[in-house]
Amino acid sequence: MTILVLSGTREGREIAQALHARRARVLASLAGATRNPRPQDVPTRIGGFGGADGFADFLVREGIRAVLDATHPFAASMTARSAAVCHRMGVPYCLFQRPPWGAGPKDDWTPLAKEEDAAHHIRAGATVFLATGRQTLHRYANLAECYLICRQIDEVNTPFPFPNGEYLIGNPPFSVEEEVDLFQKRKIDWLIVKNAGGAASFSKLEAARYLGIKVGMIERPGLPDVLLKSDIEDAISWALHVDG
Repeated sequence: MTILVLSGTREGREIAQALHARRARVLASLAGATRNPRPQDVPTRIGGFGGADGFADFLVREGIRAVLDATHPFAASMTARSAAVCHRMGVPYCLFQRPPWGAGPKDDWTPLAKEEDAAHHIRAGATVFLATGRQTLHRYANLAECYLICRQIDEVNTPFPFPNGEYLIGNPPFSVEEEVDLFQKRKIDWLIVKNAGGAASFSKLEAARYLGIKVGMIERPGLPDVLLKSDIEDAISWALHVDG
């Protein structure tokens, strides 16, 4: 019987590798959003499942004993679907999410329920750095009077969707010094991020704090009523207990 780790995050890779090192039979699954994901020494599949029915068929076909969901905190539809299918099939399910970021006394953060809300706070003519990904870029159409810079990991083969912006290609991680240098050179007025949590991408928020840049912080979506872990070792222990 196999433990399925829905991965795509740094913590997901760590959990899958730790389970594999402890001789659990584990399969990591990546959605395929990144063209060249970092390799890991764990059996890995890449791509979607074909909706809820496809996911259910996969669980049966692969003999999945438990599902540990370590996808991105904003992969809300994937999490909801996975949790619902596992509940219906009686497959043990656990959601791992790293703790969200919290503003410090020197931070200037504005909470946002959704991307479209940023326009209510940003003045016309501002230069806005979007660290929220290309999939939700269309939601910033109401920032037509600002200049938008959207950072991407992979090269983009299509034009920027608005005349008032551009893509910036960069491969993380980025140091605080690199982010400070970039924000100064591009004269960034606002930084928009999703509250993903974690240390790996916090450097841009440290740079914003240092430079006094305003931050629009998109709050996490609500969670289904599931078992939730926020500590990697707790998540690993749960999976090993189910596997045992």
